[in-house]
Amino acid sequence: MSTIAHPRITPEELLKLPDGERYELVDGELIETQMSGESVWVGGKIYGRMDAYCEANGLGWVFPDGFQFQCFPDDEERVRVPDAAFIAKGRLPVEQFEGGFCRIAPDLAVEVVSPNDRFYEVDRKANEYLRAGVSLVWVLNPDTQTIFVYRPDGSMSHLTLDHVLSGETVLPGFECPVRSLFPNKTQLGLTAT
Repeated sequence: MSTIAHPRITPEELLKLPDGERYELVDGELIETQMSGESVWVGGKIYGRMDAYCEANGLGWVFPDGFQFQCFPDDEERVRVPDAAFIAKGRLPVEQFEGGFCRIAPDLAVEVVSPNDRFYEVDRKANEYLRAGVSLVWVLNPDTQTIFVYRPDGSMSHLTLDHVLSGETVLPGFECPVRSLFPNKTQLGLTAT
């Protein structure tokens, strides 16, 4: 994540930017949501798994990177863009779906760490989601091939490759081997330069 040197803007101005979906808005400053190829790949994997599961079970809406949330009661000017998000069936009003920012908190927010992300920034973002009413936050780290699970009660889990990621009560029955969400660079034919 990098801060762009622009004058302070409002959420309404962000909506008018031609590439505004690439940015978050924090304290009036644009934050570009840059991701590495590996982070994008991991984000696509978790989104695909969540989307297929939710569609098969009629659980609700899964959004990939680009859906902007302005749902933070302690800062109504803040706009965040999770790398994937889930909103349970019956919670998403049509006007939130059709345009502008989503003003309701997702039930589940997913963040994928990029090489330029600082841990404290990602941790702060996860806690912002929880304060906004998100029931579960997953932070996937491609570098360490681990997942941190954040919950509103303050408990956290640290999952490694040998664990299984669970949707808990938010996505009942959803389970995914952590190992399947991170690239095996040798099997994928990636080569060193």
